[in-house]
Amino acid sequence: MPARRFRIYVLMFLLAAINYIDRSALSVAAAPLAAEFKLDPVQMGYLFSSFLWLYVLCLVPMGWIVDRYGARVVNAVGIAVWSGATVLTGLTGSFGTLVATRVLMGAGEATTYPAAGQVVRQWVPLRERALFTTAFNGGAYFGPAVGNLTLATLIAAAGWRSAFYVCGAVGFVWLAAWLVWYRKPAEASWLGTAERSMLVEQSRVETADTAPRSGLWALLRSPSMIGVMITQGCGVYTQYLFLTWLPAYLQAERGISLAKSGWLTSLPYFGAVVLTVLLGRLSDSRLSPEAVRQGGRRRMVAAMMLVAAVILFAPLVTNVYLILLLITVALSGVATTIGLNIALLSDLLRNTGDAGRATGLLILGGNVFGILAPIVTGYVVQLTGSYDYAFVVAGALLLVGATSALSLTHRPIGA
Repeated sequence: MPARRFRIYVLMFLLAAINYIDRSALSVAAAPLAAEFKLDPVQMGYLFSSFLWLYVLCLVPMGWIVDRYGARVVNAVGIAVWSGATVLTGLTGSFGTLVATRVLMGAGEATTYPAAGQVVRQWVPLRERALFTTAFNGGAYFGPAVGNLTLATLIAAAGWRSAFYVCGAVGFVWLAAWLVWYRKPAEASWLGTAERSMLVEQSRVETADTAPRSGLWALLRSPSMIGVMITQGCGVYTQYLFLTWLPAYLQAERGISLAKSGWLTSLPYFGAVVLTVLLGRLSDSRLSPEAVRQGGRRRMVAAMMLVAAVILFAPLVTNVYLILLLITVALSGVATTIGLNIALLSDLLRNTGDAGRATGLLILGGNVFGILAPIVTGYVVQLTGSYDYAFVVAGALLLVGATSALSLTHRPIGA
C-alpha cells in the first residue's frame, strides 16, 4: 500500500501547478490582450513582470509568518487572495487595473514556497526530499503544460477574459481540498500509526540535533545561503523568460497561430515534468544521508545548470521543432536545478524553525532575477527585433549559476 503521506505530495504538486497556470495565463492571452489595450513589447514586459513586484517584497515576511502561524492557515489565505485576484484580472478595463490585479496576485502567491519549505521539514523523510522538491517544482512546469494547451483553446473560443475566470475557480477548488486534508503529521487522523510515528520521530530528531534559530542577517551571512540564492536566481531568470515570452516568441518570430502555439509550448513543459521527477529520484538514490547533510547534492545542481545552458545554441537553430527540443532540454535542466536547489537548502539548514525564512530568502533570490527576465526581454526585442540576445543572456546566467553551486555551498546554514 502506498504511503499515505504521498497525498500531501500530490496536493503540493497540484498547488505548484495551479500557481503556475495562473502565472502563465497572461502569456497565453498576451496577443489578444495586447491588441485590445494597444500595448507594445516594453509595456508587455512590465505587465509580465508586475506579478513579481509585490511577490518579491512579501517573500521574507511570509517566511516569518509561516514559521509563526504554520503552513495550513497562511497558505489558505494566500491562495484565496491570488485566486480572487485572478478572477478580477478578467474584469479589468485598462492597463493600470491589469497591473494592479497582477500585483495583488503576486502578494497572494508569496505564501506558496515558504509554506512548502515547512511542509518539507514536517512531512518528507530525508530519503525522499529530492523526490518531493522536484515533484513539487515539477508542478510549476506541469501547470504551464496543461495551461498553455487548454487556455489557448479556451481563449480562441471564448476570449482572453474567460481564461482568468476558469483559473481563479480552480484555485478555490484546491483551497477546499487543502482545508480538508492538511494538518501536521501528529494531527493527521488519516495517517497510519506507523507512518505518523516515523514522521513525528524524524521531526523530533531533527529538532533535537539542530543549532539555535538564526536571525535573518545570520542566514544572509552564510556563504551557502548566498550560493543557493544566486543559483536559484540564474535558473529562475530562464524559467521566467520562457514562462512569459515563449508563446509570443513562437507567434511573432515563428509565425505560429495562437491555438498551435498553445500545444507547441506545452510540449517542453510536459518533458520537463517527467525528467525533473526522474532526476530528483536519482539524486535521492545516489546520496547517503551523510552526503545529503554535507551538501552533496550541489554537484547535480551544477550539472543540471550546465545542461540547461544549451539554450545558448538557440540563435543558431532555424527549425521550429529543433528549437522546441532545445527549449525542452533547457527547461528540464532548469526545473531539476530549482527543485534540487530547494532540497539542497533543506539539506544544509540546521534548524527546522528557520525553514520558512530560509525558503523565503531562497525564492527572493530567484525572483529578483525573475523580475528582470520579462523586462529585459521586452527591451531586447524592441531594440533588436529579435529574441536571439535574450537567449544568450539566459545561457550566460546559467553558467554563473553552476559556478555558484559548486563554489559557495560547502558549509551548513545556521550552524
